[in-house]
Amino acid sequence: MDAATLLDPVALAIVAGGTLAATALRGPFADTAAAFRALPLLFGGRFDYGRARAELAGAERVVGTRGPLAADPLAIRDPDVAAIVEAVAAGADPDSVERLLAARRAARRERHMIVQDWWAAAADAAPAMGMVGTLFGLIRLFREMTDPAAIGAAMAVALLATLYGAVLANLVATPIAARLQRLSRAEEEARAALVPPARAFAARERPPGRRPRSAA
Repeated sequence: MDAATLLDPVALAIVAGGTLAATALRGPFADTAAAFRALPLLFGGRFDYGRARAELAGAERVVGTRGPLAADPLAIRDPDVAAIVEAVAAGADPDSVERLLAARRAARRERHMIVQDWWAAAADAAPAMGMVGTLFGLIRLFREMTDPAAIGAAMAVALLATLYGAVLANLVATPIAARLQRLSRAEEEARAALVPPARAFAARERPPGRRPRSAA
């Protein structure tokens, strides 16, 4: 089969454009932008715990030799490690550091869920847009019954719209949502392992009974 027979710009515009519009209108534009910004994560976007742990260890060495204010959070690539260093430099105790990381995990989980829900919504909308394209093609078909040359084009829109909707839902949007969900779950599990060394770091820099530097 010639691949060109499976391409119809009208059907593609109805399904792809309709799916995008229907999904984007469910929330603010920021959600749509975040959904597309997350796509590069599908290709090697897994959280690197080893690198984050090495950054934390490097910050600990700097603090241990030159003092808490010597470590520069802006030079640290991982945001959680940067937040840990900044909190410890401010005199946070281990419990405060753990609460900080828990709050960051909750905020991150919410951001990830917004993106996952966007792609899941796109998977729900695509078949419906395929049906819209099919109805559009059938309307054209019945209007052009006296023109044999136009009947084929109308039938192509009707059939290919259904195909595009099924492909977009089952081979694009659903796999993206599922993979992002797996990556998010793996990252949360890996980041939870940062809590014990972060608590130990804070405990070394602020022994029990020592007041935060900001309150001194």
